[in-house]
Amino acid sequence: MGRVEGKVAFVTGAARGQGRSHAVRLAEEGADIIAVDLCAEVRGMGYPAATPDDLAETVGLVEALDRRIVATQADVRDYDALRQALDDGVAQLGRLDIVAANAGIGSLAYAAQDISDEIWQDMIDVNLTGVWHTTKAATSHLVSGGRGGAIVITSSAAGLKGYANIAHYSSAKHGLVGLMRTLAAELGPHNIRVTSIHPTQVATDMILNDSTYRLFVPDQENPTEDDFRAASQLMHMLPIPWVESVDISNALLFLASDEGRYITAVALPVDAGVTQH
Repeated sequence: MGRVEGKVAFVTGAARGQGRSHAVRLAEEGADIIAVDLCAEVRGMGYPAATPDDLAETVGLVEALDRRIVATQADVRDYDALRQALDDGVAQLGRLDIVAANAGIGSLAYAAQDISDEIWQDMIDVNLTGVWHTTKAATSHLVSGGRGGAIVITSSAAGLKGYANIAHYSSAKHGLVGLMRTLAAELGPHNIRVTSIHPTQVATDMILNDSTYRLFVPDQENPTEDDFRAASQLMHMLPIPWVESVDISNALLFLASDEGRYITAVALPVDAGVTQH
């Protein structure tokens, strides 16, 4: 028996990166998957977006584990479309037990006073409102199922600590902590647990790109991945520059499984000590 055998997990941002890793790791432990991803650009990201082919690859990886998956292109900013995707998935797979509210975007770096209204709003709409939409769409399914469940929200080390030049990102990620704690209080009577995970840099397309390198190594005109590696490692207590997606997925699996059955309203750093350094 897998650690989430027979359960169904809703994973947003599932086309690649942490979302794909979450879908695959949960499937490895017995879950079927409802997956969504925008698969399109959002203003100000600073790196290429996931594609429909990426989402199809996630589908193939889950199916190779002999698990079922229902995958849809949907925008977490569009509540009606997101709700329809989830409803269709639950109709096909029969239940909902786990929510991995993972979808989010990074951004080019701006001093707070230089962030345009449009870039600010896009960040809040995706990284904060999109997570609220995800939990809003899922709550009725979790409650009506009568089996309890787990919602795990992907925040960031920047949701616990301020960083210069990403005020919009940090504000959204801090907001997720308030959302998480409120939902934990509201849904606890239904035995639904709500937590957040706070990664440091993760080796995904959102981090390993030129805009991130310039943010962390501003004194060089064209910093490389190796330059970023050195700068990033200095931030951590442990001697590593970043973590891997599976490290976050393993934490999510623990929180979503019966091993974490009494853990709720917790903001869990998976950060090599960056928030305390």
